[in-house]
Amino acid sequence: MEIQYVPTTCPYCGCGCGFNLVNVDGKLVGVEPWKRNPVNEGKLCPKGNFSYEFVHREDRLTTPLIKKGGEFVEATWDEALDLVASKLTEMKEKNPEQLAFLSSARCTNEDNYTFQKFVRTVIGTNNVDHCARLCHGPSVAGLAQTFGSGAMTNSLESCAHSDVVFLIGTNTLEQHPLMWRRALQAKAKGAKIMVADPRFTPSAKQADLYIPFKSGTDVALLNSMMNVIIAEGLEDKEFVENRTTGYEELKEMVKKYPPEEAEKITGVPADLIREAALMYAKADNASLLFSMGITQHTVGTENVMSTSNLAMLTGNIGRPGTGVNPLRGQNNVQGACDMGALPVSFPGYQAVANEELVEKMTCSWGCSDLSCKPGLTVVEIMHAAHAGDIKGMYIMGENPMISDPDLQHVGEALNNLDFLVVQDIFLTETAELADVVLPAYSWAEKDGTFTSTERRVQYIRKAVEGPGESRDDWAITSDIATRMGSDLFKFNSAQEIFEEIRSVTPQYAGMNKERLEKPEALHWPCPDEEHPGTPILHAEKFSTPDGLGVFKAIEFKAPAENPDEEYPFILTTGRLLFHWHTGSMTRRSETLNREVSTGFVEINTEDAAKLGIKNKEMVKVKTRRGEIEVPAKVTNDIIQGTVFIPFHFAECAANMLTSGDALDPYAKMPELKVSAASIEKLE
Repeated sequence: MEIQYVPTTCPYCGCGCGFNLVNVDGKLVGVEPWKRNPVNEGKLCPKGNFSYEFVHREDRLTTPLIKKGGEFVEATWDEALDLVASKLTEMKEKNPEQLAFLSSARCTNEDNYTFQKFVRTVIGTNNVDHCARLCHGPSVAGLAQTFGSGAMTNSLESCAHSDVVFLIGTNTLEQHPLMWRRALQAKAKGAKIMVADPRFTPSAKQADLYIPFKSGTDVALLNSMMNVIIAEGLEDKEFVENRTTGYEELKEMVKKYPPEEAEKITGVPADLIREAALMYAKADNASLLFSMGITQHTVGTENVMSTSNLAMLTGNIGRPGTGVNPLRGQNNVQGACDMGALPVSFPGYQAVANEELVEKMTCSWGCSDLSCKPGLTVVEIMHAAHAGDIKGMYIMGENPMISDPDLQHVGEALNNLDFLVVQDIFLTETAELADVVLPAYSWAEKDGTFTSTERRVQYIRKAVEGPGESRDDWAITSDIATRMGSDLFKFNSAQEIFEEIRSVTPQYAGMNKERLEKPEALHWPCPDEEHPGTPILHAEKFSTPDGLGVFKAIEFKAPAENPDEEYPFILTTGRLLFHWHTGSMTRRSETLNREVSTGFVEINTEDAAKLGIKNKEMVKVKTRRGEIEVPAKVTNDIIQGTVFIPFHFAECAANMLTSGDALDPYAKMPELKVSAASIEKLE
């Protein structure tokens, strides 16, 4: 018996926990602690502990599939790739803007870099995006406007040094358990935890202060807290004067939001708003954490900018225990953004509309005719496909048939395409609609890097062989590029790709194999090989052109859709401890799926009583987009007038109900956290 312990990085949330995969005679049988890893110090959540269980599933894709007569038939790689290359070439020659590409927050930096380079240099369009659009697109857009950089400001470990940890729009205990561990370390040293959420989540139950508020009223709540802080003279006057601009406009605007007025909007008692404001402002070091409860709104970018306002007002930027910290939901959503899997950015957030940067990338890649036209976002791509303006799509490691809003519309859009390619590890709900399916390696079968929510670039290492004829994602894309006549994809390894990444991505320039192989790895920006990396941003100046943080005076705007007589409830959605996003991996983990095997709708006890709904009874939840049948979970852990559905479950898919019509004007985020809904008993 041969046993190998292979250190790697978790494939689930953005915390970037390290552990050892245990390989016995070529099969993964478990995980073991990697105590030297500084992120989690050997600790893991349930998802990490059982991450190996889906790898050897019998339903893994093992050979290319081509749809003929409505049915999939097995094909050779040459047959499948020749078909993809010829179809994409034909469609590109007609009009490259009629093709669109979805990259993947699940795949490595090397996979994503190769994919977006293929789209730009071979196809000739910027129509490339990925699911960051539907989780933290507003974080990138909002923080870039206020701080000059759209990333988490502090490290996970930094949170352990806070005096107050403020969670808004995040159920950190379930969604990012190892970040929650840092908050508990701070609490053990005397820190206070405050949680603002429409649900009395497991995080809220351990908080010192819980602030129940109406989903979609974040700006009003944060403005009111700032109103109290300024009225009490608790703003950090020195920080505001020396390191920011735009304060007077903010000060005037928040005068409109005294706690009594904010109570009418948010449902939060005025005294509770005051208590929260004073707790945050009086802390020596206060950290603010948020996730999709802040971002998944048509005002998501403005929500994010409001968190920046609060932190700058109190000087809580640039030190351990402070910061504005968007917690990324997927293992490599930060990296996929860094790599340029975005319709407006080359790698390193270099704008495609900037002619000098286009010239720079043209020289770096040795290509010609890079497009300066910003591409379409995920939701815009689906609308364009539905309208017939996008004719072909290539999707790598994404499952929009579960993750995108208004799934009926998404299904119609994908079925309206002339040609759809899906590259994945399972025959997902999206792959079932494809013309060609390409089998890829899982994370346990490849080498490369992930970039975590704290900007830490870490190695993953191949622990086992992939099943059947599956291949590396970057190798598949490179092969297609070569068949289409490109000579820019002669990569032999992930390491070769990373060397090219750091040559064109300023934040990664100082990273090399020797430095990244250490458990500590490196936080970007790391501009040269002597630089130690940057765990905490904005210590002395912001990343804006003049080095000053920018206050944004933001008025509250109501959600795009509000309850009415026909749809009297606010529907919100989210994640659970035991599952992850579309469930394609966790629901194939026997241990995790046994914990929570299907979805549910949380409804307040009093609301349920009025409707005659009993716990675990099947109900119908309906919005203007569609309806689902789902068991009720009657509880006092959610405010009246609001219902909650986790979005992991295809058989009762929450995103059948959400809207993709109204979008955040900055980040093109749909209103996923507020939908007007009705709920009724099934006869």
